[in-house]
Amino acid sequence: MDVIQHLATGFVHVFQLPNLLSLLVGLVLGLLVAVLPGLTLVMGVVLALPFTYHMQITPAIILLTAMYVSGTYAGAWTSILFRVPGEPMDVPLLWDGYTMARKGGAAAALGWTLVAALFGGLLAATVMVALAQPIARIALTFSTPEYFGIIFFGLVSVGSLGGGSITNAFISLFFGLLISTVGVDDIYGAERFVFGVPLFKDGIDYLVVMVGAYGLGEVFSRMEKGFASAAVERTGDVRTRLPTWREVVAVRMTFLRGSIIGIVVGLVPGAGATIASFVSYGTELQYGRRRNELGTGIPEGIVAPQTAATSSVGGALIPLVTMGVPGSGATAIILGAFLLHGLQPGPQVFTTSPEIIYAMFASLFVGIIGMCVIGYFAAKLMVRVLDLPEAIVSAYVVTCCFLGAYASRSNVTDLWLLAGFGIVGYLFERLRFPITPLVLGVILGPIAETSFMTTMVSFNNDWTVFFTRPVSGTLMVMACAALVSPLVRHRLQQRQARRTRPTQGAS
Repeated sequence: MDVIQHLATGFVHVFQLPNLLSLLVGLVLGLLVAVLPGLTLVMGVVLALPFTYHMQITPAIILLTAMYVSGTYAGAWTSILFRVPGEPMDVPLLWDGYTMARKGGAAAALGWTLVAALFGGLLAATVMVALAQPIARIALTFSTPEYFGIIFFGLVSVGSLGGGSITNAFISLFFGLLISTVGVDDIYGAERFVFGVPLFKDGIDYLVVMVGAYGLGEVFSRMEKGFASAAVERTGDVRTRLPTWREVVAVRMTFLRGSIIGIVVGLVPGAGATIASFVSYGTELQYGRRRNELGTGIPEGIVAPQTAATSSVGGALIPLVTMGVPGSGATAIILGAFLLHGLQPGPQVFTTSPEIIYAMFASLFVGIIGMCVIGYFAAKLMVRVLDLPEAIVSAYVVTCCFLGAYASRSNVTDLWLLAGFGIVGYLFERLRFPITPLVLGVILGPIAETSFMTTMVSFNNDWTVFFTRPVSGTLMVMACAALVSPLVRHRLQQRQARRTRPTQGAS
C-alpha cells in the first residue's frame, strides 16, 4: 500500500510544471539524439548532464531518465526508413524493419515499433516499481563488505561486457580506477597524484572525464574522417500505421519474451539495451513461432528487439536505485547526476528521499506514454534532422562539452582536462578500447575504495571477511566467476580450433 501511495505522490510531482517541462524536454532531446547516427544515447545523456548542475535534483533526474527511455525508441526510425541504425541496439531491428519498409510496409513497421516500445516500457516500469522496495529492504541489511561486493561485481561485469577484447576492457577499467584515486584520500587524508596542482586536491571531476571521453572523443573521430558520413537512402513517406488488436495478439509471446529478456538483461550491470536487443532477437530465432521467416520483414523481427531495448531501461534502473550500481552506460551517467546533487542511490534513499525516487518511477510511466504520442506525430519531422551537415552537429557537440565542463566548477583547468580526455576518448576508439569501463571506474572507484577501507578498519584488516559473510561471499564468488569465464571460454575455443585443424588438413 505504501508503494501505491508513494507512486501516486510521484505522479503529483511529475505533473508539477518544472518537472513536466523537464520531462518533455528530455523526451524531445532523446528522440533527437537517437535519430543522429554517431551521436549515441550515452553521449546525449552526457551532454545534458552538465546543464542539470544548477537544477533541482527531481527535474534533473526526470530530464535524464526521459532522454534515456526515448533514446531507446527513436533510433528505430532511421533503421527502418534509411537502413541507418541510430544506436547499436537498433541493428537487429533493421533486419526485418528495413526489409518490411522496402516491401512497402514502412508505415506498418513504424507502428509495430511504437507498440513494442509502449508494451515493453510499461511492463518493465511496473516490474521496477514492484521489485524496488523488496530489493532495497534486503540491501538495508548490508554492511560495507556487502557494498564492496556489489560494486566489485558491478565493475567486473562492466569490464567483461565493455567490448570485444576482455584485456582492453579491463585496461580501460583500471585506468578509470587510477583516475578516481587522484586527490585526497577520504580515510587518511593523504594526497595522491596531485603533482602540486591545487585543483587536483579535490580530484578529477568525473563529469569532465565523461564529457571529454564520450563527446569530444567522438568529434575527434569524425574530424579524422573529414565529417563524411554515408549518404542516407530514403524509403517512402514517413508515416505510422498502428497494428490492429488481432495482429498484436498474434505475436503476444514475442512481446512477452522480449520484455522479460529486456528486464533480466537490464538487471545485469553493464549489459544495457544493445545486449538485450541482440539476445531477444536470437531467442526469437530459436523459439519463435515463425523463426524460419525472420529477416524477411515480419513483425516478430521488429517486436523482439524493440521490446527488449525499451524494457531494459526499467531493469537497469533497479540496481541503480536500490544498490547504487548502474545497469548500463546511461544509468552510469544518471548515477553521476545523483552524486552531482549530493544524493547517493541505494536502499537508504527509500526512507530518506522517497519522493525523488518515486517521482523518477512515475516519470518513466508518463515518459513512455509521452514518447509514443510524440513519436506517432513527429516521426516525419524528426528524421529531417538527418539533413543537417555533420560538421554543424559536431560543432554543437563541442560547444555543449566546453560549456558543461566549465559550468561544473568554473575553472579553466577543467577545460584543459576536458580536451585531454577528449584525446583519450579518441585514442580509445581508435585502438578499440571501450570507454564505458573507464567512466564506470571513475564513478564507482571512490565508492569501492571507501567501502573497502572502511571494512578493513572495522574488521582489523581481515580481508577474508569478504568471503566469509554469506552475501558478500556470494557476490565475490560471482565476480570471480565473471573474471574467469572469459578465459575458460577462450581456452575452450582454442582447444576446439586445434581439434578441427587436423580434420581440415585431411580433407
